[in-house]
Amino acid sequence: MIVIYCTYPNCEEARQITQILLEERLVACANILPEHESLYWWDGAVERAAEVAVIYKSRAGLFDAVKERVIGLHSYDVPCVVSWSIENGHRAFLQWIESETRR
Repeated sequence: MIVIYCTYPNCEEARQITQILLEERLVACANILPEHESLYWWDGAVERAAEVAVIYKSRAGLFDAVKERVIGLHSYDVPCVVSWSIENGHRAFLQWIESETRR
């Protein structure tokens, strides 16, 4: 199982893309975190913007599909779509992620 972290320009876009990922069973659940300030390099300058972060739970084997779907729907030129493995966890929760995502 994995956690996938993505950022979006606003809650509306985060919700729209998250709804699609859920309907397509690419993710089992998502936590949409409140708007926060992001600072980053872009086109040779440090930029500042408000963003919304989303934490998805899914299977490692679905990461590429999630990544491609997010990239295809996202308004950013270079969206943040990264993952890390869940090394340990509540067994029933991990089994739930498996049962709620497509095979």
